[in-house]
Amino acid sequence: MSASQIPPATAVPGDDVPTLLVKIFGKDRPGITAGLFDTLAAYSVDVVDIEQVVTRGRITLCALVTSPSPAQGTTGSSEGDLRATVHSWAESLNLQAEIISGRGDNRPRGTGRSHVTVLGHPLTAETAAAIAAAITASGGNIDRIFRLAKYPVTAVEFAVSGAATEALRTVLAPEAAQLGVDIAVVAAGLQRRAQRLVVMDVDSTLIQDEVIELFAAHAGCEAEVAEVTAAAMRGELDFEQSLHARVELLGGLDESVVEAVRKEVRLTPGARTLVRTLKRLGYQVGVVSGGFTQVTDALKEELGLDFASANTLEIVDGKLTGRVTGDIVDRAGKARLLREFAQQAGVPLAQTVAIGDGANDLDMLNTAGLGVAFNAKPVVREAAHTAVNVPFLDTVLYLLGITREEVEAADTHVG
Repeated sequence: MSASQIPPATAVPGDDVPTLLVKIFGKDRPGITAGLFDTLAAYSVDVVDIEQVVTRGRITLCALVTSPSPAQGTTGSSEGDLRATVHSWAESLNLQAEIISGRGDNRPRGTGRSHVTVLGHPLTAETAAAIAAAITASGGNIDRIFRLAKYPVTAVEFAVSGAATEALRTVLAPEAAQLGVDIAVVAAGLQRRAQRLVVMDVDSTLIQDEVIELFAAHAGCEAEVAEVTAAAMRGELDFEQSLHARVELLGGLDESVVEAVRKEVRLTPGARTLVRTLKRLGYQVGVVSGGFTQVTDALKEELGLDFASANTLEIVDGKLTGRVTGDIVDRAGKARLLREFAQQAGVPLAQTVAIGDGANDLDMLNTAGLGVAFNAKPVVREAAHTAVNVPFLDTVLYLLGITREEVEAADTHVG
């Protein structure tokens, strides 16, 4: 059909145009949707909206269509015929049908649209009720609910309109803490699907370990390193001071310990799945770390990461000197590197995702379009855009609207 042949747009009826909501319920089987619309086609109706859900083998199919015009040559309306025909067709398949008369299309959704993702293990009815009530109390309306995953956690997404994203996040954050679930609130729109760069912290995020503690174990100075870390946590030392103090304790170690530490590093559950899926979807993935390039470079190669940056342990004559070389990757450095990676990737900062667990990740989390606190300290959870508190890194995929089924489908293809 050429452009000149396209008829004027009439698919969206005005508020005064009669419409019918046709609802079909029953046991799902192939051909139900085609059968319903074959039945409706005899009455030359226009389709305004369609919604279909299948839950545990039971189908709910809704079709909003224009009301048929009165049959020519009769005093009655063909709407009655349509109703009778649809009911007869449904009964022949042991289905139930309900037809509701009305006018116009669905009412316009309220301004302010968000995706509310809930991660529960398990997700209880009490939790679902509390979340729905909180959304309503905030002035929001739940337009649609969709399950993203059933394992390793249950992930459900609520499409909400009528409430500002930030206001909704403020209302739901205390609910999440009280209910013991994770609730992420992100703005709806094309930008969510346009996010194309994910940058992660390494220690206690991409991996389960703190790399400097692994080195300290080989040097026999675990207690001393832990004390310096505690001093930094108390605010007595900044990150750079604490890094130099801890690395100094490693002086004299043979460089062979680097390979030993690499072998001891344990990826966080779901880390491989997260990176593999993101790469298959066309994302670029990077890591920034207050740890050491001797480990992050190996992770970059192993996982096929696009970017990696960390501090570098100085090695002279086969021994660790107890010093680091180059610029220090600290809290401000992580945010700076996120900006650099985004520029190299050609991705606006608004379309980036950052993941981390510690206070030194906060600048990075707040610089990214979406900052995710992963099993983080309370101060980080409170400051980040959203938090995940389950031990599976790939649950971050659900915050991006990626379903478990899509992850598994991608895994059936190589490359």
